[in-house]
Parts: sequence; C-alpha cells; structure tokens
Amino acid sequence: MRPLAVPTPRPRGEWDAWGSEPARLPTAAKAIVATLLPGKAHPVARRTAPVLTPSLLPDGDLAALAGVVGADAATRDDAVRMMHLGGKSTPDLLRRRLDDLQAAPDAVVSPADHSEVAAVLRVCGERGIAVVPFGGGTSVVGGVDPVRGAQRAVIALDLSRTAALLALDEVALLATFGAGTTGPQAEELLGTRGYTLGHFPQSFLYASLGGYAATRSSGQASRGYGRFDDLVHALRVATPAGDLDLGRSPASAAGPDLRELFLGSEGAFGVLTEVTVRIRPVPAATAYRAWSFPDFAAGASAFREATQRGIRPTVLRLSDETETRVNAAMGGHLTRMRGCLAVATFEGATSAEAEATRDALDAVFRAHGATSRGEDPARSWERGRFASPALRDTLMDIGVLAETLETATTWANLPALKAAVTAALTASLAAAGTKPLVLCHISHVYPAGASLYFTVVAALTDDPETQWMRAKDAASRAIGDAHGTITHHHAVGRDHRPYLEAEIGPLGVQVLRAVKNVLDPRGIMNPGALVEPAASATERP
Repeated sequence: MRPLAVPTPRPRGEWDAWGSEPARLPTAAKAIVATLLPGKAHPVARRTAPVLTPSLLPDGDLAALAGVVGADAATRDDAVRMMHLGGKSTPDLLRRRLDDLQAAPDAVVSPADHSEVAAVLRVCGERGIAVVPFGGGTSVVGGVDPVRGAQRAVIALDLSRTAALLALDEVALLATFGAGTTGPQAEELLGTRGYTLGHFPQSFLYASLGGYAATRSSGQASRGYGRFDDLVHALRVATPAGDLDLGRSPASAAGPDLRELFLGSEGAFGVLTEVTVRIRPVPAATAYRAWSFPDFAAGASAFREATQRGIRPTVLRLSDETETRVNAAMGGHLTRMRGCLAVATFEGATSAEAEATRDALDAVFRAHGATSRGEDPARSWERGRFASPALRDTLMDIGVLAETLETATTWANLPALKAAVTAALTASLAAAGTKPLVLCHISHVYPAGASLYFTVVAALTDDPETQWMRAKDAASRAIGDAHGTITHHHAVGRDHRPYLEAEIGPLGVQVLRAVKNVLDPRGIMNPGALVEPAASATERP
C-alpha cells in the first residue's frame, strides 16, 4: 500500500536512558531524596560506551536478510545493535550501567512494509533465526529482550521504516498506519488534517502504534478516548504461518474476534504490520479542574459514582495521600495541599460542551466532600505528564531507585488490593534496609472498577537489581493473592510471565501455547515473551 503521507523521523532515547536529555531534579525532590538515603549511598554511574556480545549471525544469513530489505537496512553494526538492547524498565537501565557485557541482538533488520516483514519471517524460519519485533523500545516488562531461545541467532526487527499514514477514511473516521509509526508521528499526520487519535500513554514520546496494540496500552486520556484496544478497528499481521487481515466491519458475529489474539500478543505470534484505528476531530475546546478529597476512599467513591453515571471527562486521575504530598512538594506547594488530589480535563466541540461535563463531575465530587482547587494543578499535571520516566535516570545517578508497577480490580476490592501491594513493597524494601516511599494513583476507570498505579522510591543497595526484583516479586504475589490483574497496561513480557498462569489458569496458558504452535511452529517469534518457550529452548543470558 502506497503511503498517503510519511512523518518526520524522530530520534530514539539513549541506549542507557529513557530519553535523549537528562531530567532536572527539582530542589524539593532533592530534599525528599535526602530522607530516603541511608548513611552510605550507592549511586550507579552511566557508562561511556557499551561492550556488546559478539554477533552470531553468519554472513550468509545477513546477506539473505539484506536481499529482502536492502543492504542498508540489515546490519551487525554495534552502533545500531546497542540501540536495540531491550526495553526501558529500571532493571533494564541498571543492567546497562552495571553489566560489563551487554546482551545485544545479532543483527538489526528494518523492513519497509508488510511484504518485507513477511519475507523476513520466511528467511528467519528457514534459517533458525529468532525475531524480536521492535517499535519504540519502551517495554518495562522484558518484552523486547534479544532472546535467541532455541534458535541459532536473534534479530531485532526494527519497524521504524514502516512509519506512515497508509489510508484515511474521513467518512468512517478510520486511519491506517504502518505499525512503526510513533505516537507523536501519528498525531502529526492526523493533526494536519484536523484529527487526533487521542492516545497518550506515558511512553507517548517514543512508543509505536504497533507496540500500543501488541501490549494493550492504555493512555492517560482513556476515560475520554478508551484504551488502545478500544481504538483498534483492523489489524494486518504477518506470521511465520502466513498473513492475516483482521477487522472488516464495525461489528461482526463471524465467530470469535481474531483481533483479540493479537492485541496483547507482544510479538509472540507474529508481527503487527498495519493498524487501522478510530480517530476523532481535534476538539475545539478544553477545560481543566482539580479537587482535593479528604482521603483516598472518598475520592475513589466519587470516581466510581461519576463513572457509573456515565460522566466522561477526557482525563480523570486521583492521587493518594502520599503521592499528593510528594507532588505538592515537587511543585513547591508543601503546605498548601492536604488529602488526595484529583485532576481532570474535559474536551468538547464547544466550550459549553466541555464545561457541562466539568460541572456534572464537579457536582458529584462535591457531594463526596471534594473541594475545588481550580485549574492550575490540572494544567501543571498536563505540562509535565511525559517527564516522569526520565527522572529515574537522574535518580540512579545519586543512588535512588524509582520504579512503577500497575494492576486493576473491582471497586469493592480496590482498598484491599492497594493495601496489600503497598505492604508487600514496603516490607520487602525495608528488609533490604531501604524503607521506601510508595505512591499510588487511579488513572483508568470503568463502571466495574479501576486501575492502581504504584510508584516506588527507595535508596539503592549495592545489589540494586536483586533489591528490586525481590520487591517486584513480593508485589506481584500480593496482586495475585488479592485478586488483582498482574498487569492492566504494561503487558506480560518475560517479567510477568511467571504470574500469568495464576490469573488465566493452566488451560488458558495451554490455549496460548496452542495458538503459538499454529502461527509460529518453529518458535522464532520473540522467544519467552508472553508464553514459556518450548522445553528444548534455552534463553540467552
């Protein structure tokens, strides 16, 4: 399919950091950090350059791949390989700083379109080469690690050359993109035509639309626009067993919806090459409002009532007491904020439409004891909403761990789940001598329940990877015991795979393996992600 438009190329983040520029640590944050650090800090310095594992891809295999995508788009060059070492979780970034030898893909291959992706999969299947689809590289659950599994070599399949607007249906309000199109590129291509996708996850600056679909992403405006899986109309998929075009009509009863096999599949079954999404006209008006609730329970109760009554702000977010205090201090408002802060944004075709939704929400919130804080906190949140991940890099420089995890449950179970996860994280990190701050917020709501998003801040030990993995394991087990989901929007990857069976059952895991066996009979697709590799497979260290 010939593109309608091609976006402006965008740089990736650094190989060992979230973004391309270091984040500035506010003065107030330094004071908070000082209370966490024990007598001896363990800063983790960045390396000047990585040493990569040598490529195991033979010349003949590289030549075969170059014959598909062109010599310039298939390379074993270390400068390219180091930009595809995996994702950007805190453990990923710690390994980039601490490990003397960095596990790298044996080559990076960059197809331009669906036909080239399909041809690459044929070559890799014939030659025993594992394929890790690579969009923005923002996975925080080990979803894009360069794992060979049982194959002779592994390539990172970089989809950035597929970035394009391929089709636009302005009657049905549908747009088709190449899967490697990033969030900003999609908004650029749509915005010039008066439309928006409205999907703004915290990874927005780097993540791709194919990645959104493959991980069931949920953006910060999910209350207004829906999760990304709500926005997907159609998918085009290349698998080792053949191609699939899924999603013909706005609704169908033609058997189970096969799109659901690939939404959340994380490249384990095949490669999403084209994504058709539902779009909307750019809103003409936006309103803002913030409130403080006396406590988290009152705020959650208000969120539940507003959601079940069908009130739809664009963004709806509730911070718990700890997150409210920390954010207030970071903004220089240490004594001005009490209780729990809620922020919301409202969009409409007119100012009156946006304000009507705001006023309806305000009435519900006031009935639950909320006090209006005006517009400023909501506007301030919006200005800085993509900045937090980069702060982890700056905090590691001074010996501080900062990481996130998330879950979701029903409204009635929300307090118990929040308490269980907070207790598990606190106990694990305190046992390591690094009592943490555990922050939490609600940012995705449904009539039946809501998500919980935790941010954990603690001093780093001299073995920070073990420190965090023990805490994450404790939290993950607490989530399962308290009947939460192991992931609301970060996906399964390799990090959450050990906990998946407890949620979907042994038969559920068998179903996923059966699908993989049909679509990927030789096991080349992203070995170890989502489902456990075959017994004969050995994961690359």
